Amino acid sequence: MVNRVVVGAHYGLGSWLVQRISAVVIAVYAVIMAIALLGGHAHDYAAWKALFSQGWLRFATFLFVVSLLLHAWVGMRDIWMDYVKSTGLRLTLEALTVLWLVGCGGWALQILWR
Repeated sequence: MVNRVVVGAHYGLGSWLVQRISAVVIAVYAVIMAIALLGGHAHDYAAWKALFSQGWLRFATFLFVVSLLLHAWVGMRDIWMDYVKSTGLRLTLEALTVLWLVGCGGWALQILWR
């Protein structure tokens, strides 16, 4: 009987996909917003409010925020795993990062749909 030795958490492909897909969503959103800004219509509060009153743009912004948060999570988690050797400190930093990102996501939701 062969004993299998499990090394690592085996989430490399998933993290790689999250980083790539979220980067594409962020890039597409950046192009959409660049087009909206170059159109010259967003020069005051009323114009911004009108721009974001459209449901599709609020949804696109929500996808952007989710993608940004996932992208940030994978990046920060990798930084904590690579450079913080103390398990307790690393888990604390990861938990604080998750709390911060969830808070930012909730704040973004409040701004988009209040």
